Amino acid sequence: MANQTLQQARKNKSDEFYTQLPDIEAELKHYKEHFRGKTVLCNCDDPRVSNFFHYFSYNFEFLGLKKLITTCYKSQERDLFSQNNSERAIYLEYTGNKTGGRVPVAEEIGIKHLKGDGDFRSPECIELLKQADIVVTNPPFSLFREYVAQLVKYNKKFIIIGNQNAITYKEIFKLIKDNKLWLGRSLSYIAFQVPPYYQEKSTRYWQDSSGQKWRSMGNVCWFTNLDIAKRHEELILYKKYTPQEYPKYDNYEAINVDKVADIPCDYYGVMGVPITFLDKYNPEQFEILGLDDHREIWRGRGPDLNGKALYRRIIIKKRKQ
Repeated sequence: MANQTLQQARKNKSDEFYTQLPDIEAELKHYKEHFRGKTVLCNCDDPRVSNFFHYFSYNFEFLGLKKLITTCYKSQERDLFSQNNSERAIYLEYTGNKTGGRVPVAEEIGIKHLKGDGDFRSPECIELLKQADIVVTNPPFSLFREYVAQLVKYNKKFIIIGNQNAITYKEIFKLIKDNKLWLGRSLSYIAFQVPPYYQEKSTRYWQDSSGQKWRSMGNVCWFTNLDIAKRHEELILYKKYTPQEYPKYDNYEAINVDKVADIPCDYYGVMGVPITFLDKYNPEQFEILGLDDHREIWRGRGPDLNGKALYRRIIIKKRKQ
């Protein structure tokens, strides 16, 4: 059943996104100090065409890596968008350039065959996971909960791409609330290459002059549990609290804040803020109390303000300093 689920997810167009090298470089440059002496695993990529493999193999000596391992799912072909039609998969291990240069040599990157199909939940892929210190990849969005749960189970550090809506998953939000997971540096309209069979009528979908199809997503972000400088940047607050500008909810003892930039600097009570707050969240400045998930905080309904339901809010308090 697990294999069928992953296969179905891979066939789903919403999972078949190919991350661009500039987007990987823009994010990972903020984690350089974490990689020295570490084994990195990219377990949702075809290593022969993956830009994650490209980034780490070409920066292997610069980052001071110990080993790079990459795996793919049901593929033995050099194809950007695998049809996942092989019962077996391959993985690569790279331990650096032995000829004195900084460019990977093909002969030093041996292709190794897995006994199974490369499902990240399979026993042999879990054994590869156990070897890793840091996992970096773009996992299937439809299996995001299960993928993160596995990383947590094996106590792995990670930098992964996910849909921003994953913030509202109860399993993911609990990790955020407990400071076991947070947003990475970048929160942007990342453009992904998509397969030739991808079809969608959207302003965020287009085809370039070469015929390559693209999909831009405005709600994509990086998730990590590695500490970076951004996590300690203090949000500059300038607005003063007034009851008129910050009304309380009809059904919960908290004030409503419509924009993160408008969080009052002199209010230390409970506040409801947009989920975009997490992009600015500093645990030394704020405490996360909960999430409007229509069950726990609001007891069956969303936050009402003057009789109108609002979109989801993160419930926070400002720490006294």
